[in-house]
Amino acid sequence: MEPEKPTSAGLELVRDKEGNDKGCCPHVQREQMFDNSSMNEFLLLAFADTRELQLLHFWLFLGIYLAALLANGLIITAIACDHHLHTPMYFFLLNLSLLDLGTISTTLPKAMANSLWDTRAISYTGCAAQVFLFVFLLGAEYALLTVMAYDRYVAICQPLHYGTLLGSRACVHMAAAAWGSGFLTAVLHTANTFSIPLCQGNALDQFFCEIPQILKLSCSDSDCLREAGLIVLSVCLYIVYFIFIVLSYVQIFRAVLRIPSEQGQHKAFSMCLPHLAVVSLFISTSLFAYLKPSSISSPSLDLVVAVLYSVVPPAVNPLIYSMRNQELRDALRPLIQWTLPHQQ
Repeated sequence: MEPEKPTSAGLELVRDKEGNDKGCCPHVQREQMFDNSSMNEFLLLAFADTRELQLLHFWLFLGIYLAALLANGLIITAIACDHHLHTPMYFFLLNLSLLDLGTISTTLPKAMANSLWDTRAISYTGCAAQVFLFVFLLGAEYALLTVMAYDRYVAICQPLHYGTLLGSRACVHMAAAAWGSGFLTAVLHTANTFSIPLCQGNALDQFFCEIPQILKLSCSDSDCLREAGLIVLSVCLYIVYFIFIVLSYVQIFRAVLRIPSEQGQHKAFSMCLPHLAVVSLFISTSLFAYLKPSSISSPSLDLVVAVLYSVVPPAVNPLIYSMRNQELRDALRPLIQWTLPHQQ
């Protein structure tokens, strides 16, 4: 009798029989491979098993999501409406807020819906869309943070050339390049990842669709290694970004320390510290998520780390920028007063 081929409905069962020792490119028999077009959905990692905890997670993430929407929306509105903020620094900050809104809207709404309706399913198309948007927005944000470091470098180290080097056309071109680099990276990774044959089930060990988790389901060494090569190229590009940011801040701090007045130094540091804090939060959470030792890895820890690098930065970035920026606070104050109910 011919053995029965696994279908999309029985994928998780196949995975349980196989065990968890798969690695990035598991070796399995060709008979277990199947056409990805037959897969209708993936199963995401649930935050909790009990209904009470699921609802608790829903309300917690709803609060974080609404706070992120409000904070980033206020910054976007303030920069767009206040002509005093029509400068390169705030133009890039507006783009950063747009990327933060997109990033948190890619992961949290689906996670909240799954917790509310007690389900783990996400469609195959929805999973591909999540991967594309997440890679696109994170890649664009990293590139934009690099551009913002260059903006701070020119403002402090070459103030006489600021208007020339960072004119309106140059700012648009740099922002477009940041968005374009993220888009190109996302297209390459998404197209390659979802062309890989999967035979290790359809259950992902993450609360949203993520490339490393999908690769664990692969049964094709060559395709998996091709995606690994793309990841290495992306990492090399991000290392270049990081080196550029570090070198920019080395020059910035050297220039700031040469400023004779303490007030001038304080103003220069106030311009740079919010951006430096955002960069540190973005890079540290991402590095810990992907480079943490396997000896300390566990499903619960991986879940917490994923929340740290995918949810916390978009929600916290507006607070970081508004805390030490008097101009932005002055522009936000009337908007906040307008959104609050009128007190008698």
